[in-house]
Amino acid sequence: MSTAILTGAPVPGSPLEGDLRSLGFDVRTAPGADEARRVLADAPAGERVALVDARFVGHRHALRLALTDPRFPLSATTGAVTAKPEARTSLARALTAAGRSDEESGPASGGGTGLAAAPRTGALADRVAASLETEGADVHRTELGSLVAAVPEDGAARDEASRAVAAVDDEAVRLRSAVKARDGFFTTFFVSSYSRYIARWCARRGLTPNQVTTASLITAVIAAACAATGTRGGYIAAGALLYCSFVLDCTDGQLARYSLQYSTLGAWLDATFDRAKEYAYYAGLALGAARGGDAVWALALGAMVLQTSRHVVDFAFNEAHADSAVGAPAGKAVAGTPTAALSTRLDSVGWTVWVRRMIVLPIGERWAMIAVLTAVTTPRITFYALLIGCAFAACYTTAGRVLRSVLRRSVRTERAARALADLADSGPLARVVAAVLRRPARALPSVLPFLVALAGGAVLAGTAARARIDGPWIVVAALFYVVASGLAVARPLKGPLDWLVAPVFRAAEYGTVLLIAARSGVDGALPAAFGLVAAVAYHHYDTTYRIRGGTGAPPRWLVLTLGGHETRTLVVAALAAVLVTRHTDLTVALAVLAVAVALVALFESIRFWVSSSAPAVHDEGETA
Repeated sequence: MSTAILTGAPVPGSPLEGDLRSLGFDVRTAPGADEARRVLADAPAGERVALVDARFVGHRHALRLALTDPRFPLSATTGAVTAKPEARTSLARALTAAGRSDEESGPASGGGTGLAAAPRTGALADRVAASLETEGADVHRTELGSLVAAVPEDGAARDEASRAVAAVDDEAVRLRSAVKARDGFFTTFFVSSYSRYIARWCARRGLTPNQVTTASLITAVIAAACAATGTRGGYIAAGALLYCSFVLDCTDGQLARYSLQYSTLGAWLDATFDRAKEYAYYAGLALGAARGGDAVWALALGAMVLQTSRHVVDFAFNEAHADSAVGAPAGKAVAGTPTAALSTRLDSVGWTVWVRRMIVLPIGERWAMIAVLTAVTTPRITFYALLIGCAFAACYTTAGRVLRSVLRRSVRTERAARALADLADSGPLARVVAAVLRRPARALPSVLPFLVALAGGAVLAGTAARARIDGPWIVVAALFYVVASGLAVARPLKGPLDWLVAPVFRAAEYGTVLLIAARSGVDGALPAAFGLVAAVAYHHYDTTYRIRGGTGAPPRWLVLTLGGHETRTLVVAALAAVLVTRHTDLTVALAVLAVAVALVALFESIRFWVSSSAPAVHDEGETA
């Protein structure tokens, strides 16, 4: 239960008190600032508190958005302001300041629904919100769109506001706003058109987004198990269940937005379960193909490597340009450049917007393609189509971003450079090399980090693909990769293409594991390598979501314990050189390494995401 303090003279027949109670507030009245301060002081310390003007006229959902969103310590709209427990001290100070202004200015001298120059003018809640912002507090101003929130000063204004409320369907707006503002074509037209009603059904029955997220995971795991049977009936059931899992995956976020049930745990589950579902399904397809005598583990692992590397490209580019001192917003073409002109021309033709969203193969299109191909073709064809589609999408998006990075005139901030360094996941060996080479590295061209990282990864991948993996050359190439990795991060990553350093490292590490396992010829090596890459990828996704939440990278002890990308790569190369000729020993070693990485990464990840310091990260656009 939260406390809502109605300030000012009550309005007979107003539904405001009932609306607040329906939103879970214990309603108290306070004619003025002094009484409001006393009610605030008496409210339980662990509760949210809201100030609402008794004259407020507006939609219930406007109040819900302004007063119950758990993501913001302080939030306000016209005639209402709220504070979570951690921000109540700031609210009390602002309320005291507003009351002092009232005493100094005397009776009210004017009216209006917004903030006015005279301290005494307007709703007390508005003056408190203005005082909070004057103090420098971060007050979230709710975007209401067509919803109404007003504090009429007289009967005529009240009647006008009431007519405006009646003209807009509160529930219809609430349903529309439950859907992400930016989704892919398939999600928009084949899922969200009805999944929002499933979300409302869940809300009315008290189901939580986390429960729906868990149901989506369970459905996907069952789909993977059906695919693992290797039968046509199993494949058809797997495709249908994968589609159902995606519907639930959309529903959980829509339920969170519909009922404002955002949570840190929910953010973590939603972010990680998508990858767990997709990669578990890849494993199910590979097991099903093996039952039919077709070995596609290399394709399954290749799809995971490509998809994860694509995500790292997205994350790194967005972090690099999220707070550029000069230039366009992240992901946007700079005005006056050829890319900006082309983008403007394409935007003028409506259908091209959907085409461009589809060709990057976002999660909706990708899962739809996988589901249909699973049901009507074979796992091998499914993986071929997935690899071709993801490769084209990766080339399309990366080429455009490289062009924008070269053409845009932006300055990389210290925060962005730190984020890129954290995404690089450099371990102890790379850190030592970086420390030794830091001074000469600073004198080299700004494009050096990317080129050095690319050279190190290319030498390693080429050696793993062509040389004997049971000889010394694979270890020599891995040592070269260690040196190149350290040199690449020896200087702050502020160059125009430095956001590509982390994706190159991911592709080099994952690709090396894939090539070694595929060329070893050892039974079970590819499934074990699949597990190892999955465990390492989880660690990298966890790092990304922490950075996006503003809490920085995982603790240094975790990165050092897991070895960093260069140390793990060197270890895998050494294991291959020593154990390939010993039959199943390589499989056992890779499996043990996978389990060790998974246990350590999961332990720290779970500890962090259930802690009070974890951020609530919620995507408003469809993940690629």
